[in-house]
Amino acid sequence: ICLGHPRFLDPELANLAAAEGDLAAWQQAFARYGVKAASRVAGDFAVAIPTPEGGRYLAVDRFAIRSLCYRMDQGRLLSAPRADALAADANDLAPQAIFDYLYFHAIPSPHTIYRDVFRLPPAHYAHFAAGRLDVAPYWQPEFVETASPSFADLRQEFLDLLKDAVASRVGQGSIGCYLSGGTDSSTVAGMLTRITGRPAETYSIGFDVPGYDEMEYARIAVRHFGTHHHEYYIKPEDLVAGMPLVAASYDQPFGNSSAVPAYYCALQAKNDGIDRLLAGDGGDELFGGNVRYAKQRIFGIYDDLPGFLRHGLAEPLTDSGLLDRLPLLRKGASYVRQARVPMPDRMNTYNLLLRLGLNEVLTADFVARADQTEPDWHQRQTYAACPQASLVNRMLAYDWRYTLSENDLPKVVGSAALAGVDVGFPLLDDRVLGFSLRLPSGYKLKGLKLRWFFKEALRGFLPDEIITKKKHGFGLPFGVWSVQHEGLKRLSGDSLGSLASRNLVRQSFIDRLLKEHLPAHPGYYGEMVWILTMLEQWL
Repeated sequence: ICLGHPRFLDPELANLAAAEGDLAAWQQAFARYGVKAASRVAGDFAVAIPTPEGGRYLAVDRFAIRSLCYRMDQGRLLSAPRADALAADANDLAPQAIFDYLYFHAIPSPHTIYRDVFRLPPAHYAHFAAGRLDVAPYWQPEFVETASPSFADLRQEFLDLLKDAVASRVGQGSIGCYLSGGTDSSTVAGMLTRITGRPAETYSIGFDVPGYDEMEYARIAVRHFGTHHHEYYIKPEDLVAGMPLVAASYDQPFGNSSAVPAYYCALQAKNDGIDRLLAGDGGDELFGGNVRYAKQRIFGIYDDLPGFLRHGLAEPLTDSGLLDRLPLLRKGASYVRQARVPMPDRMNTYNLLLRLGLNEVLTADFVARADQTEPDWHQRQTYAACPQASLVNRMLAYDWRYTLSENDLPKVVGSAALAGVDVGFPLLDDRVLGFSLRLPSGYKLKGLKLRWFFKEALRGFLPDEIITKKKHGFGLPFGVWSVQHEGLKRLSGDSLGSLASRNLVRQSFIDRLLKEHLPAHPGYYGEMVWILTMLEQWL
């Protein structure tokens, strides 16, 4: 197996790849560097090769853009890009993986939905030799922040890196860009237009629902850069047709609700003859663009208070309930309760499954078959792997795993593959990643200003309206539509009814969810309806 677009950093290996192909270069890389071979390769890749001693070597790129699964079978290590290709028994599903799906809305590696099949985590290798299997990281982020930064120098370096990152992904065939109207996709589209000297083919998805449509920002970017633009407005009927199709295309349950709109966006491009789309994913996670970074910085102030104030005054008063009885101090009590929760647990206080209540949502039998503490353990291990860094950088590294590798990237790659289109991620270029590792924390989150450096560096290149717009995200009005549209109402109702028969989710919860919660708060509870519907559609 040799997938993706590896870039061999060793000049001899690069020449070998150009002359004889990537597989020959990978084999030579292992002969030269052993299990650390992947650390000498950039780009997006998944590789599985035999080793000279009769074993196997597997590796995936730093963000697991390309996926690789494995299973032990009678003393042999089997591998494949998809988990379902390795399942010895398609019905041997892991209860823990289903629980993890309901918690994360995806199944984080190394587990998969199948009990005996595993997925390589990002930046990991697997080496099988002499009957022993070792799985370990070949790379971990190390943040070494520039001590005396020059904004002008960093800005020029950054713009040069962005240009090179986009240019290196143009390649052969026809190319286009996703364009949401945010800073990331607009930057990629603008760079592509500048590099090629002709209007980039840009593709956007809209929703004709107040509060969900960002098409006007995409049009601002189109006018500014002069791209050749294509728009498609998703309708409820598209979800009725697309949800079962997208659910079935993944090798395990996947609950990111943007996957279906992303599929229709890629399908537009495919129908126009586009072979590859460039996506803007990664800007928020490399340069500090998510709202929770600012929020957690506020909570982080609590950790810097003297111990006698925290443990001797604030916490006893909060625990006594006295502050809750005083209207002016209730927010202070809430702040203390959240701030005293250690990271990364504090970021999970808004988890949908936990907020709704495990025992309210799940059957007692299913809860007994899953370890409720496993998701917390998984996240703590990931967070602890990056100890020598600032709070914001540790959150970024955490999001590289859970937001990018386990969620957003599978969304884009999987939906594009269904449409028959390849994807490139310029903002996740290893050189851009290396720049992010050196960038001072205060340049990523300046006070409470999100992605300060990214926006200031692109001021004058991007339209001011896009730089100053509030973060919105790629929201889908599924909850609103599933209340109003008979086809969607029937699809979700039938799916959840069938799911209830599997003894995973309580029938009583499903009844309340569809009859009471969803009509009252479609934007909030629609997410849980989507997660459950996509689970049943996959099953």
